[in-house]
Amino acid sequence: MDLFLFTKSSFLSYSCILLIIPTIIFIFIKSRSSSSSSSSSKQRRKLPPGPNKLPFIGNLHQLGGPMPMHRILQDLAAKHGPIMHLNFGHHPTIIISSPEAALEILKTHDLVFSNRPATAASMKVFRKGPSIGFSNYGEQWRQMKKLASIELLSTERVKSFRLVREAETDILIRTIHDYCCSRKQTVNLSEMFLCLSNNIIGQVAFSRRFSTEGECNRSEHHDLIREIIQLFGEFFMGDFFPSLGWVDVITGMQAKSIAVFKRLDEFLEREIDDHRLSSDDDHNSQHGEDFVDVLLELQRNSKLGFPITADHIKVILTDIFLAGTETSALILEWVMSELVKDSRVMMKVSDEIRKVVGNKERVEEDDLQKLEYLGFVINETLRLHPPLGLLLPRESTEDCKISGYDVPKKTRVMVNAWTLGRDPKLWEKPDIFYPERFHGSPINYKGNYMQFIPFGAGRRICPGTQLGITTIMIALANVLFHFNWKLPNEMPGENIDMTESTGISNRKKSPLILMATPICC
Repeated sequence: MDLFLFTKSSFLSYSCILLIIPTIIFIFIKSRSSSSSSSSSKQRRKLPPGPNKLPFIGNLHQLGGPMPMHRILQDLAAKHGPIMHLNFGHHPTIIISSPEAALEILKTHDLVFSNRPATAASMKVFRKGPSIGFSNYGEQWRQMKKLASIELLSTERVKSFRLVREAETDILIRTIHDYCCSRKQTVNLSEMFLCLSNNIIGQVAFSRRFSTEGECNRSEHHDLIREIIQLFGEFFMGDFFPSLGWVDVITGMQAKSIAVFKRLDEFLEREIDDHRLSSDDDHNSQHGEDFVDVLLELQRNSKLGFPITADHIKVILTDIFLAGTETSALILEWVMSELVKDSRVMMKVSDEIRKVVGNKERVEEDDLQKLEYLGFVINETLRLHPPLGLLLPRESTEDCKISGYDVPKKTRVMVNAWTLGRDPKLWEKPDIFYPERFHGSPINYKGNYMQFIPFGAGRRICPGTQLGITTIMIALANVLFHFNWKLPNEMPGENIDMTESTGISNRKKSPLILMATPICC
């Protein structure tokens, strides 16, 4: 949630404010009277420290501005401590900024904090079934997570799509080559990486590409995915003040979310219907088995302990698309940004790749396990630029204690993964890009080391990490194998713009546009 862009011109019109003020006054008076009756019980609680709160809005006034939310919360935590209590409007929220507290939330009391708070966007996009990323913990969620982990994202399944990844990477390389050799143009790597990951997910899910045949370029589906992700970063009044949810109708936010969901639903409906209409033999002989094939087969054979409906299939495909497309693209974007900024690391990792690959025409997936330094580079990028600066919020299902503090039931908890990766008590010179720090270190991104949790930890860790990392490694290795890279107009690398966006995902604010020089033109 990009919670607090209060400066948006679309936030509220003057007429909306006139309607809201009387409601706010009424709710404030009511909340004051109800809170007085429970004040004695609240005084007995030992809540975490935090900044002073205003009536009704809580701490929302402290969370606006041009900086991304993880940086704002890092600054507040420096003043109030690594376990900090805020009110996001109506909702009590705790921000976690230490590995010890993160361990308690994500491991020790993982079950207590396994729920997700409902938001306006998630209820629209995932209203037809249990989302792995956004739904509450429960039996249906466990079954869907198991289905995705075993049937769609297992090691063997990920390996089975090797040819897809290599073919799409070849198309990416040809497209870059065309830009720098034939057109003599700069390369917008932000766009190309998003197209690459979109096409790979399209192939493994539906056996289809979304870009023009033989090219790596933008498509309508590409834009739809970006719109959905942006929707999760919009300000919905009802997310913070449930009694004011009607305001989202007046501002048009509800209509906007319904329209985006309708387009997504129609797209998925077409893809599923096409798979049902095509004969199994004809489809699989041409494309191999994709995610929709697997899910339809499970639906027909009833192999699972619960019936799979068309809505279940749509929800799980939406989860994979939203997580897989954006995450892989933004990590690739940050890796290349850091490498262009640091010529020493760029030269070292490029030399490693070219020595390992030798005289072959391209990097193949069999080569990846030999590229140790490339792995360090990816880890270091994930430390500095986790895909989500703030892990998706959790919500307590019962009263609990964390590091001696009381956490009441229905409290929201957010772990600041960005702060954990840059804590000077945990990392030497934390703001310096230095991949060698991972040499000989057991620390990895699999959720076992709380100072480094770019994909989360515990029950709600991202199940698609292996697919994403494999995609990132094969694409990055080939981009560095085939080309040398620099900023346009002879700008020095240290001048690259590393400003972060303010959305739900931790993207660069400005696109990554570089000059590519082929090793062999």
